[in-house]
Amino acid sequence: MIRILPALEWSDVFSFQDYGALLQLMINPLIAGAALGIVGGLIGVFIMQRDMAFAVHGISELSFAGAALALLLGSSVVVGSLAGSIVAALIIGLLGSRARDRNSIVGVLMPFGLGLGILFLSLYQGRSANRFSLLTGQIVAVSDSSTVWLVVLAAIVFVGLVIVWNPLRFDSLDPQAAEARGLPVRGLSIVFMLLLGIIVAAAVHILGALLVMALLVTPAAAAMRVSHSPVVVPVLAAVFGFVSAVGGILLAISGTLPVSPYITTISFLIYVVCRIIAARRDRALHMRLHAADDAPCRPGR
Repeated sequence: MIRILPALEWSDVFSFQDYGALLQLMINPLIAGAALGIVGGLIGVFIMQRDMAFAVHGISELSFAGAALALLLGSSVVVGSLAGSIVAALIIGLLGSRARDRNSIVGVLMPFGLGLGILFLSLYQGRSANRFSLLTGQIVAVSDSSTVWLVVLAAIVFVGLVIVWNPLRFDSLDPQAAEARGLPVRGLSIVFMLLLGIIVAAAVHILGALLVMALLVTPAAAAMRVSHSPVVVPVLAAVFGFVSAVGGILLAISGTLPVSPYITTISFLIYVVCRIIAARRDRALHMRLHAADDAPCRPGR
């Protein structure tokens, strides 16, 4: 009788044997993951406010194409993905000033970038793991020099966000009023797209080109479900991004799977919990308002 063994063992998902020794080797990736998680959560607030979640995916596809070309040519994958992201960000920022134009441009860029990336990977004759990591992420295999680059990119985006935070927030919430007040709306849009392109290029190395929205969109979307405060929302988004990235890496160290399933699962669970909290809060508020409407009016004295 032939016994069919399962394709996936529990030890592939969680195995804490020699975990301490493995953890010591992953200090740099953890630092990079923490930095990208925090910055990804912060920039995600503006992504949601400017309704640009779809653009993130478009940028990631050209980032994937640039990384695949660099892999084929034997160059730096980080530099290649950064070049692809910046090109995509500039195209979307310069040509997609309106939401309708932006979505159509992203819709054109996505299959083009994905097709180029697949072409370059099909020509690549090296390790198959390198090709797979560009799509699904594998920060545990990132070199020390690449880790430094990822932290530097996250720091650049963080500093850029701090500098333009207030005018960018004004432009994101009310672009017509911002333009009427004399703010350089188009310039802010280009700066934001460049910052977005940089962080997308960095996030591709953690989650891969297909799943970057789990780190750049989901934390902010979760934070906006439980608060509307201009201070609480970015703080929560940064915390959620940090927990998703660092928690995912810590779990990925224990198994043999790529890091992306762990990060996306944690990020999704945080979003689900936030939706439940928001639903209960809204239900309680509705019940209080309903009770207030049904309460008898007191006669005036």
